Amino acid sequence: MKKIILTALLIVATIGATAQTNARVATKKTTTTATTKSATANAAQARKVLDKTAAVIGRKGGASASFKISSAKIGSTSGTIAIKGKKFHARTPQAIVWFNGKTQWSYLKSTDEVNISTPTEAQQMAMNPYQFINMYKSGYTLSMTASGSNYNVRLVAQNKKRSVQEMYITVNKKTYIPSQVKMREGGTWTTISVTGFKAQNQNDATFVFNAKDFPSAELIDLR
Repeated sequence: MKKIILTALLIVATIGATAQTNARVATKKTTTTATTKSATANAAQARKVLDKTAAVIGRKGGASASFKISSAKIGSTSGTIAIKGKKFHARTPQAIVWFNGKTQWSYLKSTDEVNISTPTEAQQMAMNPYQFINMYKSGYTLSMTASGSNYNVRLVAQNKKRSVQEMYITVNKKTYIPSQVKMREGGTWTTISVTGFKAQNQNDATFVFNAKDFPSAELIDLR
């Protein structure tokens, strides 16, 4: 009789423990599912914000703005930029840069040299703060928070070999114009502040180096 009672108690205890375990697993699954759904929804919202931003600054005719850039590698400088699609033309006190969507020409005023290259995404972003509109749609995990009058969108590269591993983009809630872009290349952060955005039609010739304008410059092909 005692054996029967003991066996019954063991069965009850086992059932109770199993029920508790199952409950914990179910709770964990529910929490994980809820977290995943929340992250997915947040990523979708971030994508919508960047879609609207891209529509504003990526207008077909082009645009212009002023910028200030700072990083541990290059120090600080400021200048102006004209953009049209993937093309850009930037001017700073130290250099003038043309990019036609494939080839980049960088004129260094101190040496009277023009370096010709095919730049990486990080190298493009170092002079063009709007380059992210050509990057965010693939290869990055998006998330977003809101702070005051701005959205703060974070992009993290899914491939560790991508030149720009992480970005933070501050976007105005009303205009969808970005005011700051922070990017990480390796362990180095670069911050670009942008002001004075103007929708302004740009001629395609603006984005191509014209050797006639710099007759004494030495051309150095780095491609």
